[in-house]
Amino acid sequence: QVQLVESGGGLVQAGGSLRLSCAASGSTFRIGVMGWYRQAPGKQRELVAIITSGGSTNYADSVKGRFTISRDDAKNNVALQMNSLKPEDTAVYYCNAVGYASVTYWGKGTLVTVSS
Repeated sequence: QVQLVESGGGLVQAGGSLRLSCAASGSTFRIGVMGWYRQAPGKQRELVAIITSGGSTNYADSVKGRFTISRDDAKNNVALQMNSLKPEDTAVYYCNAVGYASVTYWGKGTLVTVSS
């Protein structure tokens, strides 16, 4: 089992920055891919960014060049640096991890609100 706890959400003006952090605990040695997803009101959850255990990354087109995902396996942490935020980035952001046998784990989410 893996537990994920997000932090760092909040209210920011358009053009500002936030840094989200996700702390993993439990069977963290079995974690492969980690990532961030988001769900805006009335919309489906969507991929924001993922990072493999080898450090390869992939981003949604809408955040490329603005967001950066990173992980520190020694600290069991994955972070999302968000710059040049836009009102359309407003959503609940969820941390995700894929563990042994491809079992997927989710955090409870952290709200990011970007005002115009």
